[in-house]
Amino acid sequence: MNKVDESLLHEILDQDVRKADAYNIRKNGKGIERKSNPNIEIVPKEDGTGLDIYVKENTLFGIIHIPVIITESGLTDVVYNDFHIGKNANVIIIAGCGIHNGKHKDSKHDGIHRFYVEEKAKVNYVEKHYGEGEGTGKKELNPVTEVTLEKDAYLSMSTTQIKGVDTTLRVTKAKLKEGSTLIINEKILTTGTQQAKTDFVVSLDGEGASTHVTSRSVAEESSYQEFTSHITGNKKCYAHVECDAIIKDHGSVKAVPEIYAKDVDANLIHEAAIGKIAGQQLMKLMSLGLSEKEAEETIIKGFLK
Repeated sequence: MNKVDESLLHEILDQDVRKADAYNIRKNGKGIERKSNPNIEIVPKEDGTGLDIYVKENTLFGIIHIPVIITESGLTDVVYNDFHIGKNANVIIIAGCGIHNGKHKDSKHDGIHRFYVEEKAKVNYVEKHYGEGEGTGKKELNPVTEVTLEKDAYLSMSTTQIKGVDTTLRVTKAKLKEGSTLIINEKILTTGTQQAKTDFVVSLDGEGASTHVTSRSVAEESSYQEFTSHITGNKKCYAHVECDAIIKDHGSVKAVPEIYAKDVDANLIHEAAIGKIAGQQLMKLMSLGLSEKEAEETIIKGFLK
């Protein structure tokens, strides 16, 4: 691990990876450090394509870190990580990918994470994406998250694209059984000519299942973002989807909501708001001594907090 590696880890993780109960560090397509404990076992797949993470029943407050870093220009890394969460377990999983590309070839990471969450288990999943480097090669990140929630299971998913990612396609697919809950909070910032597309597909299959999806995004300069959601209520259930976006300069944002009720007791709501920063907000901050640019930066920072 060199200084660039450690810096990337610092950008995508809130704490020292080695203090976690279990962790795996993947660099340039290969695992370089790993730790398990009696309750959380991280097992490499035999074909080398990823990991199986097993959390035993009744494991409480376990912390798992699964970061990926890429420093090799021209590399395409594809990884499949499967999380098997036992009944009544309660864990925090912190993942993400940081790319440093200082050359002319494109670097790309496709991370496919599949969650199998057993009855009454609870998972808090945090994922951050970050790109840097002065080279002309692109930094591309395409996360896919597939979720199966059993009866009364809970998964909270917080995803953040910090900066520096040239193109991303973010796909989340989930199936919710009786009484289960899925909470998703997404935050994305794009600049320059960057493009970000998000696609949420949630099927509420069990009575009492619920989901709340919140997407907050900022598109600056000439960047483009697209938010698509497909929510299907097959039983008595509840879903609330919010898409809020700020556009600056020549940025553009497209929101495509789809809610499909297939039961008379399905309660599905979608809200979308896209626009520029309100003039009153800017003037209020500028009256306190901030420049217009400083006021904009303060508002955006608070919006994406």
